Amino acid sequence: MLESITPLILTYNESPNIERTLQKLQWARRIVVIDSFSTDATLDILKRYSQVEVIQRKFDTHAKQWNFGLEQIQSEWVLSLDADYVLTDALINELKTLSPSPEIDGYFIPFKYCVFGKPLRGTILPPRQALFRKARSHYIDDGHTQLLVVKGHSEFLSKPIDHDDRKSLSRWLWAQDRYMTLEVKKLQKTPLSKLSWGDKIRQQKILAPFIIFIYCLIIKGGILDGWRGWYYAFQRVFAEILLSLRLMEAELLETSGTNQP
Repeated sequence: MLESITPLILTYNESPNIERTLQKLQWARRIVVIDSFSTDATLDILKRYSQVEVIQRKFDTHAKQWNFGLEQIQSEWVLSLDADYVLTDALINELKTLSPSPEIDGYFIPFKYCVFGKPLRGTILPPRQALFRKARSHYIDDGHTQLLVVKGHSEFLSKPIDHDDRKSLSRWLWAQDRYMTLEVKKLQKTPLSKLSWGDKIRQQKILAPFIIFIYCLIIKGGILDGWRGWYYAFQRVFAEILLSLRLMEAELLETSGTNQP
């Protein structure tokens, strides 16, 4: 199975992460990287790996960036990865023995969230459909991120990817503000009947930060991970508070008749 898979990665200033990601992809004959004109050492690191092909494209939306990447793929299967996704050895072994039937067009892969390199017991990250047939898949925008649309049947793999982002906290804060601005637009445009229960709670602005705090620490067992569990819980609570503030701002601007900047 491995010989029919091409990893596809998006990058922008990912020097703290990309080396660890590539080290677990040395089985790949070709790795396609779509870079949004990184200004740090990302490109220098990518050049060290002979099977990596870097194509630069100015970022507009996640879906357009991913779909552009899909156009560069020549193999039957694609493994789409963020630059802070690290394949576990167990997952690589599972991919080696994978033999999909013709009606299967994609696979969901579970995640282990890492804080400074150590996996947590639990995460709010759902499994992601990261392995799929190129010819039968495409991306659409979904709030601050993207959603993969696969035509046929999909199944679940059992072994995880480690989500191990080691970029600075200031970069994380910058990204969250961008993400939540896009999430507000999604929540405003989507009819209430089509929102998930989680998004309906987020629209209330008050409950979500408290619920996510309890969910991360108690339900997902973060309190047993020591300070790393608290770090993750505080991150998620901050993100939800930021979304609540952005929702309040949007409603106040709409009420006052002022256009958002």
